[in-house]
Amino acid sequence: MPEIIFYTNPMSRGRIVRWMLEELGQPYETRVLDYGPSMKSPDYLEINPMGKVPAVQHGKAVVTEAAACCAYLAAAFPEAGLAPAPGTPESAAYLRWMFFAAGPGEAAITNSYFNFELPDDPQARGRSGYGSLEAVADALATMLSDGRDFVTGEVFSAADIYVGSQILWGKMLGTLPDRPGFAKYAERLTARPAAARAREIDDALMTAAK
Repeated sequence: MPEIIFYTNPMSRGRIVRWMLEELGQPYETRVLDYGPSMKSPDYLEINPMGKVPAVQHGKAVVTEAAACCAYLAAAFPEAGLAPAPGTPESAAYLRWMFFAAGPGEAAITNSYFNFELPDDPQARGRSGYGSLEAVADALATMLSDGRDFVTGEVFSAADIYVGSQILWGKMLGTLPDRPGFAKYAERLTARPAAARAREIDDALMTAAK
Protein backbone atom coordinates (compact mmCIF):
# COMPACT_ATOMS: atom_id res chain seq x y z
CA MET A 1 0.00 0.00 0.00
CA PRO A 2 1.47 3.42 -0.94
CA GLU A 3 2.88 5.41 1.95
CA ILE A 4 1.50 8.66 0.48
CA ILE A 5 -2.23 9.39 0.13
CA PHE A 6 -3.08 12.34 -2.10
CA TYR A 7 -6.46 14.06 -1.79
CA THR A 8 -7.31 16.15 -4.82
CA ASN A 9 -9.67 17.23 -7.56
CA PRO A 10 -8.39 17.63 -11.14
CA MET A 11 -9.87 21.13 -11.25
CA SER A 12 -7.98 22.46 -8.25
CA ARG A 13 -4.59 23.47 -6.92
CA GLY A 14 -4.12 19.76 -6.50
CA ARG A 15 -2.64 19.81 -10.01
CA ILE A 16 0.41 21.51 -8.50
CA VAL A 17 0.90 18.74 -5.95
CA ARG A 18 0.25 16.06 -8.58
CA TRP A 19 3.19 17.48 -10.52
CA MET A 20 5.30 17.41 -7.35
CA LEU A 21 4.40 13.79 -6.71
CA GLU A 22 5.28 12.80 -10.26
CA GLU A 23 8.66 14.52 -9.92
CA LEU A 24 9.17 12.73 -6.61
CA GLY A 25 8.95 9.28 -8.17
CA GLN A 26 7.38 7.67 -5.10
CA PRO A 27 4.22 5.52 -5.23
CA TYR A 28 1.11 7.31 -4.02
CA GLU A 29 -2.61 6.69 -3.77
CA THR A 30 -4.97 9.26 -5.25
CA ARG A 31 -8.33 9.98 -3.66
CA VAL A 32 -10.41 12.29 -5.82
CA LEU A 33 -12.99 14.34 -3.96
CA ASP A 34 -15.90 16.09 -5.60
CA TYR A 35 -16.69 19.67 -4.68
CA GLY A 36 -19.48 19.74 -2.14
CA PRO A 37 -20.45 16.97 0.31
CA SER A 38 -17.35 14.79 -0.10
CA MET A 39 -14.96 17.65 0.71
CA LYS A 40 -17.14 18.66 3.66
CA SER A 41 -17.64 15.17 5.03
CA PRO A 42 -16.67 14.55 8.67
CA ASP A 43 -13.95 12.11 7.59
CA TYR A 44 -12.28 14.57 5.24
CA LEU A 45 -12.66 17.50 7.64
CA GLU A 46 -10.40 15.55 9.96
CA ILE A 47 -7.78 15.71 7.21
CA ASN A 48 -8.40 19.35 6.30
CA PRO A 49 -10.77 21.38 8.49
CA MET A 50 -11.07 23.87 5.60
CA GLY A 51 -12.79 21.20 3.54
CA LYS A 52 -10.68 21.82 0.46
CA VAL A 53 -7.97 20.12 -1.56
CA PRO A 54 -5.13 19.39 -1.99
CA ALA A 55 -3.95 17.47 1.05
CA VAL A 56 -1.23 14.88 1.51
CA GLN A 57 -1.16 12.18 4.16
CA HIS A 58 2.26 10.62 4.70
CA GLY A 59 2.12 8.08 7.47
CA LYS A 60 0.89 10.05 10.48
CA ALA A 61 1.79 13.40 8.92
CA VAL A 62 -0.90 15.47 7.22
CA VAL A 63 -0.06 18.48 5.10
CA THR A 64 -2.42 20.92 3.40
CA GLU A 65 -1.84 23.95 1.14
CA ALA A 66 -0.09 23.30 -2.15
CA ALA A 67 3.15 25.11 -1.34
CA ALA A 68 3.44 23.36 2.02
CA CYS A 69 2.78 19.99 0.37
CA CYS A 70 5.58 20.62 -2.13
CA ALA A 71 8.04 21.76 0.53
CA TYR A 72 7.18 18.89 2.86
CA LEU A 73 7.53 16.21 0.21
CA ALA A 74 10.85 17.62 -0.98
CA ALA A 75 12.16 17.48 2.59
CA ALA A 76 10.67 14.06 3.34
CA PHE A 77 12.29 12.49 0.27
CA PRO A 78 15.68 14.20 -0.06
CA GLU A 79 16.92 11.51 -2.43
CA ALA A 80 14.74 13.10 -5.14
CA GLY A 81 17.00 16.17 -5.05
CA LEU A 82 14.09 18.63 -5.11
CA ALA A 83 15.28 20.83 -2.23
CA PRO A 84 18.71 22.45 -1.80
CA ALA A 85 20.83 21.92 1.29
CA PRO A 86 19.68 24.08 4.25
CA GLY A 87 21.68 27.19 5.03
CA THR A 88 22.95 27.69 1.47
CA PRO A 89 22.31 30.58 -0.94
CA GLU A 90 20.27 28.13 -3.03
CA SER A 91 18.13 27.32 0.01
CA ALA A 92 17.58 31.04 0.61
CA ALA A 93 16.30 31.49 -2.94
CA TYR A 94 14.20 28.33 -2.65
CA LEU A 95 12.41 29.55 0.49
CA ARG A 96 12.20 33.17 -0.59
CA TRP A 97 10.45 32.57 -3.88
CA MET A 98 8.31 29.66 -2.69
CA PHE A 99 6.84 31.86 0.03
CA PHE A 100 6.65 34.88 -2.28
CA ALA A 101 4.58 32.90 -4.78
CA ALA A 102 2.36 31.45 -2.04
CA GLY A 103 1.77 34.84 -0.41
CA PRO A 104 2.00 38.04 -2.50
CA GLY A 105 1.98 36.14 -5.80
CA GLU A 106 -1.20 34.14 -5.38
CA ALA A 107 -3.00 36.98 -3.59
CA ALA A 108 -2.27 39.43 -6.40
CA ILE A 109 -3.24 37.00 -9.16
CA THR A 110 -6.44 35.93 -7.41
CA ASN A 111 -7.53 39.47 -6.53
CA SER A 112 -6.99 40.55 -10.12
CA TYR A 113 -9.05 37.63 -11.41
CA PHE A 114 -11.98 38.70 -9.22
CA ASN A 115 -11.55 42.35 -10.26
CA PHE A 116 -10.59 43.39 -6.76
CA GLU A 117 -8.52 46.55 -6.85
CA LEU A 118 -6.57 47.95 -3.93
CA PRO A 119 -7.14 51.59 -2.96
CA ASP A 120 -4.94 54.01 -4.87
CA ASP A 121 -3.03 54.88 -1.73
CA PRO A 122 0.61 53.89 -1.04
CA GLN A 123 -0.03 53.07 2.61
CA ALA A 124 -3.06 50.90 1.83
CA ARG A 125 -1.15 49.08 -0.90
CA GLY A 126 1.72 48.50 1.50
CA ARG A 127 -0.62 46.82 3.97
CA SER A 128 -1.80 44.38 1.31
CA GLY A 129 1.49 42.51 1.24
CA TYR A 130 1.91 42.77 -2.52
CA GLY A 131 1.31 46.39 -3.46
CA SER A 132 0.26 45.77 -7.03
CA LEU A 133 0.06 43.03 -9.62
CA GLU A 134 2.68 44.86 -11.66
CA ALA A 135 5.10 44.82 -8.72
CA VAL A 136 4.61 41.06 -8.33
CA ALA A 137 5.26 40.48 -12.05
CA ASP A 138 8.35 42.70 -11.90
CA ALA A 139 9.71 40.82 -8.89
CA LEU A 140 9.28 37.45 -10.62
CA ALA A 141 10.91 38.82 -13.76
CA THR A 142 13.84 40.10 -11.70
CA MET A 143 14.25 36.63 -10.22
CA LEU A 144 14.57 35.20 -13.75
CA SER A 145 16.61 38.06 -15.24
CA ASP A 146 20.06 37.16 -13.93
CA GLY A 147 20.50 34.26 -16.33
CA ARG A 148 19.23 31.54 -14.03
CA ASP A 149 17.22 28.70 -15.54
CA PHE A 150 15.40 27.89 -12.31
CA VAL A 151 14.56 29.48 -8.97
CA THR A 152 17.76 28.33 -7.26
CA GLY A 153 19.98 28.73 -10.30
CA GLU A 154 20.79 25.87 -12.66
CA VAL A 155 19.02 23.09 -10.72
CA PHE A 156 15.27 22.41 -10.85
CA SER A 157 13.59 22.20 -7.42
CA ALA A 158 10.18 22.02 -5.76
CA ALA A 159 10.20 25.82 -5.74
CA ASP A 160 9.94 25.77 -9.52
CA ILE A 161 6.86 23.56 -9.31
CA TYR A 162 5.08 26.09 -7.14
CA VAL A 163 6.47 29.35 -8.54
CA GLY A 164 6.11 28.07 -12.08
CA SER A 165 2.54 26.94 -11.45
CA GLN A 166 1.61 30.43 -10.24
CA ILE A 167 3.11 32.01 -13.35
CA LEU A 168 1.41 29.48 -15.62
CA TRP A 169 -1.89 29.94 -13.77
CA GLY A 170 -1.67 33.73 -13.92
CA LYS A 171 -0.96 33.62 -17.64
CA MET A 172 -3.81 31.14 -18.24
CA LEU A 173 -6.23 33.41 -16.39
CA GLY A 174 -4.94 36.41 -18.30
CA THR A 175 -4.26 38.31 -15.09
CA LEU A 176 -0.47 38.17 -14.68
CA PRO A 177 1.23 40.75 -16.88
CA ASP A 178 3.82 39.28 -19.22
CA ARG A 179 7.47 39.91 -18.54
CA PRO A 180 10.75 38.94 -20.23
CA GLY A 181 11.74 35.44 -19.24
CA PHE A 182 8.27 34.14 -18.42
CA ALA A 183 7.73 32.33 -21.74
CA LYS A 184 11.07 30.48 -21.78
CA TYR A 185 10.74 29.59 -18.10
CA ALA A 186 7.28 28.18 -18.75
CA GLU A 187 8.61 26.17 -21.70
CA ARG A 188 11.36 24.63 -19.56
CA LEU A 189 8.85 23.59 -16.93
CA THR A 190 6.04 22.28 -19.10
CA ALA A 191 8.51 20.20 -21.13
CA ARG A 192 9.50 18.15 -18.09
CA PRO A 193 8.30 14.52 -18.35
CA ALA A 194 6.83 14.59 -14.84
CA ALA A 195 4.87 17.75 -15.65
CA ALA A 196 3.50 16.10 -18.79
CA ARG A 197 2.53 12.95 -16.86
CA ALA A 198 0.76 15.01 -14.22
CA ARG A 199 -1.22 16.92 -16.84
CA GLU A 200 -2.22 13.69 -18.59
CA ILE A 201 -3.44 12.11 -15.35
CA ASP A 202 -5.52 15.09 -14.27
CA ASP A 203 -6.86 15.79 -17.75
CA ALA A 204 -8.01 12.15 -17.95
CA LEU A 205 -9.74 12.49 -14.59
CA MET A 206 -11.51 15.61 -15.82
CA THR A 207 -12.67 13.83 -18.97
CA ALA A 208 -13.92 10.84 -16.96
CA ALA A 209 -15.92 13.13 -14.67
CA LYS A 210 -17.85 14.69 -17.56
